[in-house]
Amino acid sequence: MKRIGILSDTHSCWDDRYAKHFADCDEIWHAGDVGDMSIIKRLEEIAPVVRAVSGNIDHGDVCRRCKEVECFSVEGINVWMTHIGGYPTHYVAGVKRQLSGNRINLMVTGHSHILKVMWDHELDLLHINPGAAGYHGWQKERTLVRLVLDNGNMRDLEVIELGKKVMN
Repeated sequence: MKRIGILSDTHSCWDDRYAKHFADCDEIWHAGDVGDMSIIKRLEEIAPVVRAVSGNIDHGDVCRRCKEVECFSVEGINVWMTHIGGYPTHYVAGVKRQLSGNRINLMVTGHSHILKVMWDHELDLLHINPGAAGYHGWQKERTLVRLVLDNGNMRDLEVIELGKKVMN
């Protein structure tokens, strides 16, 4: 069993509540638009495994450390993570082919700044966009997601609301 914390679109903004909400996580996944490496380094202080992809605003050290797409397995769940991927029935060009060719169970994206958890019935996978954790962008609410992966099962998905997008 692994507890997973998922966030996206921090845009270089740190919030101490990331550490609070992800304190018991075995892994943290960042779905792009990290902003700078300090965010990844701080996440690495919270969980033993941090996986991150680069987003369209990322550059320099973030792009050197993070690929555009990560495909990996955790607890029998095949995960495909990228920043810009679209949604079920509206995937970005080429994404559907990659998903179906890799027997993916869980797709994680960012970019839209809008929290969405959707089941793709055609590809039989769960799609998660955790929304935006940072302050920059058009989101009204800042959000994170937590879930448990356990021997091929995804369960206990929680949406964490950090509050309205107002600078502290």
